[in-house]
Amino acid sequence: KNSWKLSLVLFGAFVSVGAAGTLISFGQPEADESGRPVPDRFSDRPLPVAYLLRALANMRDFNRSIKDPISDKLLPDPAQPPYYQPPYTLVLEVTGILLHSEWSFRTGWRFKKRPGLDVFLQQVAPYFEVVVYTKDTMMNLDPVLKQVDPDRQFLHYRLYRESTRYRDGVHLKDLSCLNRDLSKVIFVDWDAKACQLQPRNCLAMRRWRGDDRDLELIDLAAFLRMLLAERVDDVRGVLEFYSGFEDPMAEFRLRQQQLVESQEAAKKRKAAATAGGGSGRKAGPLSGVGLSGLR
Repeated sequence: KNSWKLSLVLFGAFVSVGAAGTLISFGQPEADESGRPVPDRFSDRPLPVAYLLRALANMRDFNRSIKDPISDKLLPDPAQPPYYQPPYTLVLEVTGILLHSEWSFRTGWRFKKRPGLDVFLQQVAPYFEVVVYTKDTMMNLDPVLKQVDPDRQFLHYRLYRESTRYRDGVHLKDLSCLNRDLSKVIFVDWDAKACQLQPRNCLAMRRWRGDDRDLELIDLAAFLRMLLAERVDDVRGVLEFYSGFEDPMAEFRLRQQQLVESQEAAKKRKAAATAGGGSGRKAGPLSGVGLSGLR
């Protein structure tokens, strides 16, 4: 009994000391350059009350800083002429889109590049502002991205977990903090929950789990080149349309094949009409692709 009571006393003393330390740490007022306390809205209260209220306010601010992005403007202002600003901003999740991660006690974290990743980055980086926006921590992922793009030629900006908005157990990517026109922002992720704040900007692809036969990044590059070539005014309609399919890239491949077949048929009709003295009609550039009427 005595040892049990002593343990409770020691535990209570430990908790009391910890609480007092927290109260002092969070509750003390800010000091100026000379070390004198700076008056605030709690300064006119009795000292213990002032420390308690100040500590509660500071802890609320600290909790908010963990849950909210580190800034309301995560990217610098767009470049102005004569400097080049790409017409579209491409936002990419890393794990499940560009890389596959695995963890074991023996090796720790290991990352595998998705097939076609190097080609994909080479094709999109010159024409898009490429932003990595991931729920992973900078400590885990930054060394990996330095290997993928050591000279920062392709991944122009890198935003990690501290730039997300944490709600109900989910790290949300808040595109409104990117300091960009959302009609020009293309967000590629596999997790629909992560882009629930701006769902119309999200192209929800299937999660890559390490299959070496996967070629969806090649399809994604073709899709992005199509948006660029057509100079789509507002990408959200197009992204919303394709995200309505279980496999957006499979639907895009199907429509692209239909376009090729339509163009081949139009060429044959034109050739036949020319041979017969008539005139043929050329198929429109978006026939069968699924962009018409969506801009």
